[in-house]
Amino acid sequence: MNDESTGSEALIQAGASSRPSLPRAARGERFAPRAALVTGASRGLGAALARELARQGAKVVLVARERVALEAVAAEIAAQGGEAHALAADIGDKGQTHAIAGAAAALVGPIDLLIHNASTLGKTPLPILLDTECEDLGRVLEVNVVGPFRLTKVIAGAMALRRRGVVVHISSDASVNAYPRWGAYGASKAALDHLSRTWAAELEGTGVSFYAVDPGEMNTRMHAEAIPDADPSTLADPADVARRVVGLVGRAGEVPSGARVEAARLPEAP
Repeated sequence: MNDESTGSEALIQAGASSRPSLPRAARGERFAPRAALVTGASRGLGAALARELARQGAKVVLVARERVALEAVAAEIAAQGGEAHALAADIGDKGQTHAIAGAAAALVGPIDLLIHNASTLGKTPLPILLDTECEDLGRVLEVNVVGPFRLTKVIAGAMALRRRGVVVHISSDASVNAYPRWGAYGASKAALDHLSRTWAAELEGTGVSFYAVDPGEMNTRMHAEAIPDADPSTLADPADVARRVVGLVGRAGEVPSGARVEAARLPEAP
């Protein structure tokens, strides 16, 4: 085994050795994101997160493939006095990763909050695993796991250098429970949860916190595509979930990095 540290390991060790004597939470400080990047922000929870973050004063970059819907959300936020920028891109396309990160930083400055909300169910109606095409599984993993991994690689190092940042992975109860026909999606979210925990372990002491949040069942188009017979009145409002996720972000450092939490158990943002 080589005892020499790689460049990234040296960065982490330097960050850990220079950490302040008390964490932010112990000093009575809340984490107030200045520049946020939210994927899957053209609708549902992603759009609600962008609205809430802008309401809290963050400059927000919205990423999704659907340009028209994305620009409508950004325009809505701007009309209410917030700052939001639409960036049409595919998180599952490796060739777009650096372009997304670079454009986001150019628009709002160094990203200190990254929320991985974009995801895909794969084919609907959801098939059992025996009927799931390998290519369809690959696409689900590419969007739900590999894409977030690539974007975090590009952004988290700079967060560590600045000793400031939060990364949130939007998870699912399908990551811990085996539901028939949810195999591809559930496997991708389980992998995403573990990535979040590993990022947290490897970047401990750098000032960057990682969280996986199970939003619960929400009244969204994705839920309707998966379970068309569900009663919308029994589902959570994405705006309520967004307030709880943003509340968690504000408590970064108080909640241990690497935690997996259920949104329904979180308090709302003030």
